[in-house]
Amino acid sequence: MNPTERRALAGLASLYVFRMLGLFMVLPVLSLYGADYRGSTPALLGLALGAYGLSQAILQIPLGMLSDRWGRKPVIFAGLLVFALGSVVAALTDSVYGLIAGRILQGAGAIAAATMALAADLTRDENRGKAMAVIGASIGVAFVLAVVLGPLLAGVGGLPAIFWLTALLALLGMLLVWKLVPNPDRAERRAPQPGDFRKLLGQAPVWRLVGGVFSLHLLLTMMFVPLPLLLVDELALPSEQHWKLYAPLMLGAFVVMLPLMRMAETRGKVPAAMRLALLGLIFGGVALMPQVHGAWIVVSLGVFFLAFNLLEALLPAQLTRVAPAECRGAATGLYATFQFLGAFVGGSLGGVVFGHGGAGAVATLALGVLLIWSLGWWQMRGTRAPAVSS
Repeated sequence: MNPTERRALAGLASLYVFRMLGLFMVLPVLSLYGADYRGSTPALLGLALGAYGLSQAILQIPLGMLSDRWGRKPVIFAGLLVFALGSVVAALTDSVYGLIAGRILQGAGAIAAATMALAADLTRDENRGKAMAVIGASIGVAFVLAVVLGPLLAGVGGLPAIFWLTALLALLGMLLVWKLVPNPDRAERRAPQPGDFRKLLGQAPVWRLVGGVFSLHLLLTMMFVPLPLLLVDELALPSEQHWKLYAPLMLGAFVVMLPLMRMAETRGKVPAAMRLALLGLIFGGVALMPQVHGAWIVVSLGVFFLAFNLLEALLPAQLTRVAPAECRGAATGLYATFQFLGAFVGGSLGGVVFGHGGAGAVATLALGVLLIWSLGWWQMRGTRAPAVSS
């Protein structure tokens, strides 16, 4: 990568860490500390937890399309400001309804599409896979830090402490984008036309990639419904020590993933690498089966995280190649929408299935999803689609 690409990637990866850290820190503590809020019920707390993802999914495409017209940075600045405002609302309230309102506002700062499109604008085609891999790794870093810091911070100042820190991190993110991230060159990119997005929706490769990220995040959140209990029961690992397992597995998966991703990109074997990753996800899903115990759970999870990281890097990189520059923000908006919808559906569906049939039923459903996904992908030959033109 040249100095401009490294500078852009450092700023955008840091932005992802700051933003996702604030969001992830809430996950392990909201149901515990939210019970003290006025009007709190388990259903409303569940809504407070999921409201962010729902508003994200609704707004990713509109804000991605706006970034094509107005520019990436203005949309990112506005989104971070709304995200900070939602964090302040959540920090100041003592009512569960105020908490829900704050979470909806946080989600309304839906900048994932614009940020991903900006990363694509600022990197050359041959370096885009590496850029997406680094951004994907930054999300993993944020998750690991959040699992450790969230309970510690909530223990000192409750949920308000987390939300105040989240607001501060959003403002720091704005400073990072302003000072560190270069402005993309828009001279060679024509203005988007009204028919561009409609033509984009007609491209089968786009839907293959969008369906892939939907399935990927559906599987991830579905697995994490029974997984914490499984680690306690099968590995005798207390919940406060789960990060000791996740951290090395995720780090190891990322280290192994990098050369695999680089090899797939340089040798033109991306479709083959994606199919191999699907096999890895299938192997990883076995970790939830009742017949699997002890070290095999750890091995299966390690393979799952490796496959997940590989697809997390390859999918958006391929999408930014398929989508023409003039509607890249709209394409990444569609991608981010289905990413958040996958997480929402996976968590909801996983909870219902786990309540009725346990971890084995979740594993069976996950393997069924993987089978359908694999059948749709197995015939994939190319990685590019015809450019959208006016």
